[in-house]
Amino acid sequence: MPTSDAPVLELHAVSAGYGDVRIIHDVSLSIPAGHVIGIGGANGAGKTTLLKTISRLTRLYQGEIRIDGRDVSRARPAAVSRLGVGHVPEGRRVFRGMSVRENLLVGGHTAGADLGTRLDGVLEIFPRLRERMAQRAETLSGGEQQMLAIGRTLMMQPRLIMLDEPSQGLSPAMVDVVVEGIRAITRSGATVLIVEQNISVLAGLADTALTISHGTVASMPVGELRSRDLLSTLLGVE
Repeated sequence: MPTSDAPVLELHAVSAGYGDVRIIHDVSLSIPAGHVIGIGGANGAGKTTLLKTISRLTRLYQGEIRIDGRDVSRARPAAVSRLGVGHVPEGRRVFRGMSVRENLLVGGHTAGADLGTRLDGVLEIFPRLRERMAQRAETLSGGEQQMLAIGRTLMMQPRLIMLDEPSQGLSPAMVDVVVEGIRAITRSGATVLIVEQNISVLAGLADTALTISHGTVASMPVGELRSRDLLSTLLGVE
């Protein structure tokens, strides 16, 4: 649930992309602490690019990005991460040859004496990982790998966590497990940005909805995410 109106993230007239190709155009946002923001749109609309721009993984052509009031427009990705921004990319990208425990410890490498507490917190959210701690990540199911990718990011204790297509490629049963884990994260007061093609998942998690079309962003009530006109416009559903 929302806990504060102070912005964790601010974008002012941001345009960004790759090389000479601009993907997002003149985007301005202000995301208050403790809110869950759902981001919908068609493939190629700029959703993933928006998250990468916030993490400083793309070229910023113009505009300003602020995290807790600090200008990170020219910051390196590691500096943004140290400010409490966690990014779970599309496709999970766990360290496949490492164990579940080792993957989690990578995420908590700066935790110091707090490491055990953080680990316990992740395993409370995703108890299935406790049963898999010695297994190599490559032996996990897709849903378990998604839990691990999210858990590894949670080990950083981010103030802002960005999830890119967390339900992609998962069975309905695994989607339910991952979504329940995300709900637990939102109850902790973290600010969450979720890019998601599954409109039911998005509508069930988000406090506020953003839509991206041709690189531009608009806001709308969460209840309108399920409308037939919106699905037709953004996702190409007849």
